[in-house]
Amino acid sequence: MSSDAATRPGVPAAGPDRPPLRVAVVGSGPAGVHTAGALVAAGLERGVRVDVLERLPVPFGLVRYGVSPDHPDMKAVTATLAEVLDHPDVRLVANVEVGRDVTLEELRAAYDAVVLATGSSTDAPLDLPGADLPGCWGASEVVAWYQGHPEAPRHWDLSAREVAVLGVGNVALDVARVLARPAEDLLATEVPAAVHADLAASRLTDVHVVGRRGPEHARFSPLELRELGAVPGVDVVVDPADLVLAPEAVEHLAGDRRARQVVDALASFAERGTTGAPRRVHLRFARTPVEVLGRDAGRVTGLRTRRAHAGAAGVVEDLPVQAVYRAVGYRSRPVAGAPFDDRRGVVPNVDGRVLIADGEPERGLYVVGWLKTGPVGLVGHTRKDARATVASLLEDVAREPAAAAPPADPLDLVERLRAGGLHVVDLDGWRSVDAAELRAGADAGRPRVKLVSREDMLAAARGGAPGSAAGGPAGGEPS
Repeated sequence: MSSDAATRPGVPAAGPDRPPLRVAVVGSGPAGVHTAGALVAAGLERGVRVDVLERLPVPFGLVRYGVSPDHPDMKAVTATLAEVLDHPDVRLVANVEVGRDVTLEELRAAYDAVVLATGSSTDAPLDLPGADLPGCWGASEVVAWYQGHPEAPRHWDLSAREVAVLGVGNVALDVARVLARPAEDLLATEVPAAVHADLAASRLTDVHVVGRRGPEHARFSPLELRELGAVPGVDVVVDPADLVLAPEAVEHLAGDRRARQVVDALASFAERGTTGAPRRVHLRFARTPVEVLGRDAGRVTGLRTRRAHAGAAGVVEDLPVQAVYRAVGYRSRPVAGAPFDDRRGVVPNVDGRVLIADGEPERGLYVVGWLKTGPVGLVGHTRKDARATVASLLEDVAREPAAAAPPADPLDLVERLRAGGLHVVDLDGWRSVDAAELRAGADAGRPRVKLVSREDMLAAARGGAPGSAAGGPAGGEPS
């Protein structure tokens, strides 16, 4: 053991009585996989073994099912995540759900530490009259559909000619862009064939992106805005009156370079005007949603907003939309058996150490990613957060060697689950799914076509072809 390793914080002394540290990471999105990577890179001379559990048959979470399909550069991070799963001390344990197939208590009995990394997959609540009407959805629902999530509907009602998207963040832009983009553009992506067919039949003409904030506080990234402006066949419409800023807004821009870039991009759209394109995306600011209209009709017939702009404060406007998508933020789900702060939508923690009811850290239980912090930051930020949680874990192991003792009755989780009849998908199984999707893409003249149903993914993981009842490898669509 080198002197550097001997003095590095979090690296316990080696010895014959110190077996490898066993850690279970629950969730295979960026936060979970980066946690596994940080653990195996920590330099523990005693070694570490990490099992990455995933409830779906395929890994990568947010990258596979959250990053927009027309953002292939962002999806390229999959290659980096795959390198971690390929490490000899990391094992993928997919198609295993905590609370369904194994309890958190069982995991904690089998591992020295458990790290929760299940992310945020549901929509933040929005207290808005009419939000329960048919035709009013959370953004996560439509995103899951066009991403080919196995638990999403195979088809989506795109009969609306005008829709509203509530929110002024990148998720709102993603939804607006995918709905408005010509369907043939998506043939260069991995979207399932059924999604492409629905989008090709869409009757959409106008998307209204509506935000309470003024343009100076919009959370769009400048890159996303510029990308929206480059979509063929789509005009981006901005009312110049929305860009008349109050003195405090001007002062805010002076100290925020990103906000200045956003407002500059919006100003360029306002100056450009419309070109007569068949579809339009209207970016509307300083408008507070008041009500989703349509209670009498039993479906969405409009969106009522109230202006907050100084030049039209209090003015009520009704947009004649037939669908509303709420893109006002994501929220985490509780993990069965773990504490959960329902108000904040996170697992209570300090530096990634999970806190129990009395505010004390729960030995051997940690949290990372959006389940730890709430939905903040982009995919790239999860690496730093993972390292912080791993640092806490290793500090605890070094401080309390008893907590790192091997389980009294260690079980082989994978073999026990398989013996119970569960199809556990390992790394080879995922590689088989990956190969099947690439073949489906090649057959369709596309880079990749996602398998959609759980049954098709499990069949591919076994090395077989997707079942004909699921529409074959090209579509992943049930009959």
